Amino acid sequence: MNDLIKLQLLDSQASMDKAIDHCEAELTKIRAGKASAGMLDGIFVDYYGSSTALSQVASINTPDARTLVIQPWEKTLLTPIEKAIQEANIGINPQNDGIVIRLLVPPLTEERRKDLVKKVKEEAERGRITVRNIRKDANEKIKKLKGEGVSDDDIKTGEGEVQKLTDAYIIKVDKHAEAKEKDIMTV
Repeated sequence: MNDLIKLQLLDSQASMDKAIDHCEAELTKIRAGKASAGMLDGIFVDYYGSSTALSQVASINTPDARTLVIQPWEKTLLTPIEKAIQEANIGINPQNDGIVIRLLVPPLTEERRKDLVKKVKEEAERGRITVRNIRKDANEKIKKLKGEGVSDDDIKTGEGEVQKLTDAYIIKVDKHAEAKEKDIMTV
């Protein structure tokens, strides 16, 4: 196989790895009835006029499976953190005791579990679409290599390899989604 095609395959594989990592991160944010610090990723607090990630202004602990404890590094941040959590609309009301903020994660109802499974399926579909788009870009770049003296046979072989790569990564997305669905539906 041509070196230019090999480079394109490596580039595509790196892009697909990033797509899988992103998909995993998004699936982690979907809560499965258990408290995890990842549930608070994406929540930003107004810290002296700049929007700062919650994890950078407080320590976040999970003392048990249903509780998150947020301890701000400055007492003045209790109210802004509480407000940011409420505005993030994660379905949990913060409890401020003047020292720490507690988030009690309620057990999931059957209906809520089904909604979360739908979210997982949507996120998995986004992951599959991203992988397919990377395949499309890779195939277009491989076809353009014809102008650089790459033979038609090498181009066909390259496209076949890109397809194999795509299939493997779509299976990875499906496995992550399946594991998350199982986690959500486990009572």
